[in-house]
Amino acid sequence: QRAREVQERDELTRRQVELYAAYDEQCQREGVVDFAELLLRSYELLARNEPLREHYRSRFRHILVDEFQDTNRLQYRWLKLFAGPQSSVFAVGDDDQSIYAFRGAHVGNMADFEREFRIEQVIRLEQNYRSQGNILDAANALIAHNRKRLGKNLWTASGPGEALRVFEGQSDADEARFLVTEIEALREESYRLGEIALLYRSNAQSRVIEHALFGAQLPYRVYGGLRFFERAEVKHALAYLRLVASTEDDNAFLRVVNFPPRGIGARSLEQVLDTARRGGLSLWGAAAALTGRAAPALAAFRAQIEALHGEVAGLGLAEKVEHVIARSGLIEHYRSEREGADRIENLAELVNAAAAFDSEEMTTGLETGADAGAAAVADPLTAFLAHAALEAGEHQAGDGQEALQLMTVHSAKGLEFNAVFLTGLEEGLFPHEQSLLEKDGVEEERRLAYVAITRARRRLYLTFAQTRMLHGQTRYNL
Repeated sequence: QRAREVQERDELTRRQVELYAAYDEQCQREGVVDFAELLLRSYELLARNEPLREHYRSRFRHILVDEFQDTNRLQYRWLKLFAGPQSSVFAVGDDDQSIYAFRGAHVGNMADFEREFRIEQVIRLEQNYRSQGNILDAANALIAHNRKRLGKNLWTASGPGEALRVFEGQSDADEARFLVTEIEALREESYRLGEIALLYRSNAQSRVIEHALFGAQLPYRVYGGLRFFERAEVKHALAYLRLVASTEDDNAFLRVVNFPPRGIGARSLEQVLDTARRGGLSLWGAAAALTGRAAPALAAFRAQIEALHGEVAGLGLAEKVEHVIARSGLIEHYRSEREGADRIENLAELVNAAAAFDSEEMTTGLETGADAGAAAVADPLTAFLAHAALEAGEHQAGDGQEALQLMTVHSAKGLEFNAVFLTGLEEGLFPHEQSLLEKDGVEEERRLAYVAITRARRRLYLTFAQTRMLHGQTRYNL
């Protein structure tokens, strides 16, 4: 729908329509279109131009739609226009694997298609050639709780296989240690690392797992994403922390002096760099000497860092990290991004990392050597930054190297592994707490878990923890 066609039911809808209209106007002015606009224009063209519609209907009599469960409402409306009375439409999909509602997929399209196209023959492909029987039984039992299904029941001729293995840890760190222990046992049973997958609901969960794998020297690869300390938002937060610890850190200065954007352009940064080179100064010192349009913005940035340095004095490590992130402007910046929720979760997980690091230092000391351990006693923030730099090093498996596969459940769709660990099965985490606020949100979470379970061929682990660090605080899972 165009903005003018949307009914404004409340203040939120009115504001959304206003933003949509402004965005559409900007795109028109610049002569650009996004993917959604391409779909809408093609739909409008077929709807308004009957000769053109009939031309394409006669040209394409046979239509095949794959992954039908991932289509959105507009794509389905387009299909109904494109398929004429004489068309033959063959659609393939699995409504139990519809997991992309967050980007517009509408699972109801499949039921609508069956009804509106008067489908006389629905072929259910229920025999499964991947997973063993006990795994399929678990998947069938879970998805049976969803009310809005076309209905099917997977089975296999390969036998029941192994029983599912369930582990309850005292904490998320305990859960991670269990993963390491079991992975090492699987290697003894001749499982290759590349045949083992560790799945989680959100990217932020990978941090604790990565830390345990790093400590056990188990090579791993984050599929479809970056390792925790490689993620841009984490690097930005660490750069702020590094500047608070030492204003002489030029790399940290360059990373965040204009992030979030504060009107300091490339030309101004070149002047800062030139001044630093000529005077043998740090970039921090050179910025104080700069004059011109960017000088006020640079002065405000310096004042922000100096204020943060004073504000965090006397705070514990986790409180320091949390305070710097909150005052840096990063959270406000990412709230305006479409995928910002994941980035904000990762920033919260960085606070958890600091709290866990502090706790480990209190009991066992740093594992990186005596010098780092001595630094931790004098300055926990400096020690934590050194630890983060160490884990951010080149420890992820290289191309062609056998490695464990870490990924979100969404990224795992379409893949399969001999052994799968499905982690963090706790109320509020998986299923995600946001699902309770969304229409049919819990049904989507069940479909997501169904996808995760059916990634396993031979062995499936289901793990959860009694306590988990969230936002620097311990959350108890009852």
